[in-house]
Amino acid sequence: MEALQIITPRWNITEFSGYEPMTTFWLDFSIADRFGNRVIENTFNKVKSEWKDNYKYWTELCLVLNHKIWQWHERDNQKARLYDRLWREADAMTVEWSDEEQAYYFEITD
Repeated sequence: MEALQIITPRWNITEFSGYEPMTTFWLDFSIADRFGNRVIENTFNKVKSEWKDNYKYWTELCLVLNHKIWQWHERDNQKARLYDRLWREADAMTVEWSDEEQAYYFEITD
């Protein structure tokens, strides 16, 4: 039996913005990419159920989803549209956060 190998793209967010990731979300979604849109949605739903109340992790999720849109926009429009829909859902959930939480979100994502 041959082992499954998944090569994940490097996320250069630290070099790009100075942000240091706290989660495995980039890796999680990069693995899900290999298995298709249903697995991407399942990964999002799992992250949502476990981390929706952690504003720092949720902020990182929004970063990951946004970068995934750009990763796929020229190569797989269907995947890019899925990531855009998920990002819009995740971003919309931030409107009810406290001022402090929203300030963190905008500082990290701007």
